Amino acid sequence: MIGIDVASVDRIKRMYEKFGRKAYERFLDDEEIELIKRPESAAGFWAAKEAASKALGTGIGKECGFHDIKIKKSKLGAPKIKYKKEIRKKYKIKKSYLSITHDQGLAIAVVQNTRK
Repeated sequence: MIGIDVASVDRIKRMYEKFGRKAYERFLDDEEIELIKRPESAAGFWAAKEAASKALGTGIGKECGFHDIKIKKSKLGAPKIKYKKEIRKKYKIKKSYLSITHDQGLAIAVVQNTRK
């Protein structure tokens, strides 16, 4: 189960400039917003959540929304991803892996899930 997504840093930046914190609240919770220091990070989180939903085979929507997925950082600053318990159970997810990169105005994320 692998998902990948790309997000435009400029699109996320414009969204934030227009709507402020409400733009981030659309796809992030308070703890995740605290981790955002630059537009590249926000775009990376957007791409990560899209990639995570694609790894389920659903995409963002009725089955799995942005707030069903949570992004944290390890002690060393590496991104970590976790689904809500109901999602993990429904899709039999044992472990999830996340990689995010950004360059040239794009953020790309890949998510891999292993099943029980």
